Amino acid sequence: MRALRDRPCMLHRFPTGVTGEKVHQKRLPRGAPDWVETVRVHFPRWNRTADELCVQHPADVVWAVQMSTVEFHPWNSRRGHVEQPDEWRIDLDPMPEASYDDVRRVAHVVHEVLDELGATGFPKTSGGSGMHVYVRIPPEHGFADVRRSAHAFAREVGRRCDLVDLTWWRKDRDPASVFVDYNQNARDHTIRSAYSVRGVPEAVVSTPIRWDEVDDADPRDFTIATVPARFVELGDLHAGIDDAPFSLAPLLDWADRDAHEGAEEPPEPQDLDA
Repeated sequence: MRALRDRPCMLHRFPTGVTGEKVHQKRLPRGAPDWVETVRVHFPRWNRTADELCVQHPADVVWAVQMSTVEFHPWNSRRGHVEQPDEWRIDLDPMPEASYDDVRRVAHVVHEVLDELGATGFPKTSGGSGMHVYVRIPPEHGFADVRRSAHAFAREVGRRCDLVDLTWWRKDRDPASVFVDYNQNARDHTIRSAYSVRGVPEAVVSTPIRWDEVDDADPRDFTIATVPARFVELGDLHAGIDDAPFSLAPLLDWADRDAHEGAEEPPEPQDLDA
């Protein structure tokens, strides 16, 4: 609930099971009960809007699940300030020849840089082969500035770790590298929420972990069969995220410095068709 509440949420539905076709559901499905709330989001490229699910109660999640939803992909902004994100997302995306140990190594560098900035990062497994780190930020900037800040941070991580490749086009990246995906902070780019199941037969779960678990935690061990007991034992490891907001001002300064030194900003990713 904490990871979804008040956020526009895209649903990944599997009407015929997780081995079948996946439906990316932005608009709330027709026939939804009146008590299910929505938030309107705008897609400038197409000048369209969509009313997306806005979870308020556990019943909203239950309803979505019985509509064949397996994955929940919330925005990094909330309905009170949809155009101003309050969550900076660091997505460590390994290329095909990179190992999970490589992801761990980059994660430690991410932690190091966050500590130097005075920012508190909340890591979690991605539900796939990568790792996510979330940082709460005040809702003071638009998507472009949050992405620009994330890119400046990624460049700093890349300076310290030779595993990082920030090449814009995936086909041009080193296949043994880890991409620090700053684009996950662009408008309408979403990733699985904490505690969301991934739509695969193994039913792995995107699971919050502690920093001292990074070296030993195997993301394949976190499934719908194991995570409930872990939650009972440890609680929600991201529960304190709202208590640790971080100002993006230092990262925007880094972005300005890098631009002055000739660093180029990649083009904004196109908004997804609504």
